[in-house]
Amino acid sequence: MAEMSEPYAQGTPCWVDLMAADQQAAIDYYSDLLGWNGEVGPPEFGGYAICELRGKPVAGIGAAMSMDGSPPPPTAWTTYLAVDDIQETAAKVTANGGTLLVPPMQVGEQGHMLVCADPSGAVVGAWQRIEFFGAQRVNEAGALVWNELNTRDLDKALPFYEAVFGVSFESMPEMPAYRGMLAHGRVVGGAQPIPDDAPAEMPAHWLTYFAVDDADSVVAAAVHARSTLLMPAFDMSAGRMAVIQDPQGGIFAVLKSSM
Repeated sequence: MAEMSEPYAQGTPCWVDLMAADQQAAIDYYSDLLGWNGEVGPPEFGGYAICELRGKPVAGIGAAMSMDGSPPPPTAWTTYLAVDDIQETAAKVTANGGTLLVPPMQVGEQGHMLVCADPSGAVVGAWQRIEFFGAQRVNEAGALVWNELNTRDLDKALPFYEAVFGVSFESMPEMPAYRGMLAHGRVVGGAQPIPDDAPAEMPAHWLTYFAVDDADSVVAAAVHARSTLLMPAFDMSAGRMAVIQDPQGGIFAVLKSSM
């Protein structure tokens, strides 16, 4: 287990959040499944909920809202990478073929954020801290343990992250097709190609992994809670994992680490 007390280095996944049509239902679902505590937040922040695990922030859940009369966004988990300068990051996004979806904005005294799409279409956020630096409990059951880019065009996507966020990528010895994402020389996430046999409608995306003590029992509980099992629990080099779609459509992975 790890309790974080220092800000995350540039390019490191530091936070994840879910925008859901039924915010309270999403809070209840993940609280039951992963042991979180959360409640709808103050109206000045749109009711955004900071969910906690044993008293420390682990993830956010907000209400999906339409903007400019457009339909609300789909229920989805977003990965946020830590940055030192949100305005500089925004400029680099557009200069390197990305698309700003949510321009830089200040969130009270907590920090600055933006959301963008990389050139292959995967959506990712950036977070510059003021008072809030991100997840304070990670790599333990119920908390964030891994973030992974899945795309059909690594050659287009990876240079974007290198230029915008200052990270680098290297092949993992145990999985040559898999790329580890490094920030300041430390592996902090991963990237891999979407398989050729994947459904054609599967978009490029970042997948959020939560650590669990028992992947099979969490899968059973998720299915009982009307989730869809997209990938049954299986063993791989890092442990035993599964991919789940929550009742509102949010997709995430659970991992019982073997390390």
